[in-house]
Amino acid sequence: MLKVKEAVIVEGKYDKIKLSNLLDALIIETNGFSVYKDKKKLAFIKKLANERGIIVITDSDHSGFQIRNYLSSVIPKEKIKHIYIPDIYGKEKRKKEPSKEGKLGVEGINDDILLNLFKKANITSQSVEIINPVTSADMFSLELSGTPNAKQNKKKLLKSLDLPEFLSTSSLISYINSSMTKEKFYEYCNNLFPNL
Repeated sequence: MLKVKEAVIVEGKYDKIKLSNLLDALIIETNGFSVYKDKKKLAFIKKLANERGIIVITDSDHSGFQIRNYLSSVIPKEKIKHIYIPDIYGKEKRKKEPSKEGKLGVEGINDDILLNLFKKANITSQSVEIINPVTSADMFSLELSGTPNAKQNKKKLLKSLDLPEFLSTSSLISYINSSMTKEKFYEYCNNLFPNL
């Protein structure tokens, strides 16, 4: 598994699932063209670009290039890296028919090809291993998931960290582990939720 410092931007959830099996990284979906209208998501992507840089990997079809070009127009070029998947024709397993252009998207590309694309692009790989990472058990013990107050607590935490409310718990954990130690996170939460 390749540990990537930058946030990885993909089009949809199946791309995210595919890359989650190959990369230890914060992976954010644009949800296709909805990123054009979703100001909070775009602001979050800009924030990530500024903090750590982003890597854009979209499908090689017309839609993928439109999304890539849109992001390139709003993110400073020194904060964005591009990975282009090759034109490979075929059909994703979950689909009944090939895409309009007949090309495989990120989700359909072979794992080895994807990993090679990241390596060829000289993507920063961190060899530092997080010794004591924040886990879903920590989120539960801090009442940020699986408890009656979890939803409102998580919302408060996301707001205090200037993160979008749509962020999933797993993406939040990934963000925290790349931003602070477990001890700092507990200290932060104890200050934010003094009654815990």
